[in-house]
Amino acid sequence: MTGHIPLVDLAAQHAAVADEVAEGWAQVLAKTAFVGGPQVAAFEAEYAAFAGVANCVGVGNGTDALELALRALGVGPGDECVVPANTFIATAEAVARTGATTVLVDCDVDTMLINVDAAAAAVTDRTRVVIPVDLYGQVAPIPELRAVLPERVAILEDAAQSQGATRHGQTAGSFGDVAATSFYPGKNLGAYGDAGAVTTGNAELAERVRLLGAHGSPRKYEHPVLGFNSRLDTLQAVVLSAKLRRLADWNAARRAAADRYTALLADVDGVTTPVVADGNVPVWHLYVVRVADRDTVLGKLHAEGIGAGIHYPTPLHLTGAFADLGLGAGAFPNSELVAGEILSLPLFPEITEAQQQRVVSVLADAVRA
Repeated sequence: MTGHIPLVDLAAQHAAVADEVAEGWAQVLAKTAFVGGPQVAAFEAEYAAFAGVANCVGVGNGTDALELALRALGVGPGDECVVPANTFIATAEAVARTGATTVLVDCDVDTMLINVDAAAAAVTDRTRVVIPVDLYGQVAPIPELRAVLPERVAILEDAAQSQGATRHGQTAGSFGDVAATSFYPGKNLGAYGDAGAVTTGNAELAERVRLLGAHGSPRKYEHPVLGFNSRLDTLQAVVLSAKLRRLADWNAARRAAADRYTALLADVDGVTTPVVADGNVPVWHLYVVRVADRDTVLGKLHAEGIGAGIHYPTPLHLTGAFADLGLGAGAFPNSELVAGEILSLPLFPEITEAQQQRVVSVLADAVRA
């Protein structure tokens, strides 16, 4: 083994913003504006402009962003929300936390994005929201969904992995009625802890999100509705503003690295490279290939110091958390197929060509063995 290559290198990213973050944190500490400081409003305005929407509300994390968006849309017990089976559990977890029912659907086998026809077929009289996920850094087929869904059904874009991605020129976080994103440290735009945001062009929805995330309180000790506590921390806002100023360049570096992987893997038998949907310009939150005997291949990569991962190994209907849906193996064949083959390769803006060449060399040996 000639050196570890991480799945993501957060230390390298921190080095680029360390001085700016230290200066910003010093200002927060000096004024002790730890909750709701002016840096929060500044970041919300910056991120709204970045996503091309009128409103951004910072919240505590990406899961809260999803739940707050759902609650702002009026979702609750008795309602149904359509969710792809191949997503991180937070997408469906947020639905469950509102008391609504999660209705799972399959993905397209090539792009692994939500299948439009399956989502449309899952709609019933109780359906309130469809939640397409911008998986791995490319935008889900949301305009296509809107064209086939009843007008009464809202669309909540799960944009946790797509900060800066576009579909037919429109930026992630601006699709549907409302969008939720996560600033978990490993995201393209990552905080130094948990953080998230809701973006929307609808000012009324944005105000409902803000109200619900502040104990249902428009001002101190007034609580017209029941909410909970989920606010973007001021220190995290400083980090996010510093990183947002560099995000376009970092995303461009990710695209260059993804293109390099695709070229290096072109002649490697046994490795299927990612498929990008027409009109999409991804930001490559993850570069996910597909291989047979994936777990064996993953073990060989790890043995050589290659920090590969799996996102995600178990479709939601096969997790214990959603066993009560009563859906066993075979319910969503595409999601189940890809879950057994997907492999995330190391990818971050600072990855070098030499590192990628080594990743591909080890991967090629692993799939040939």
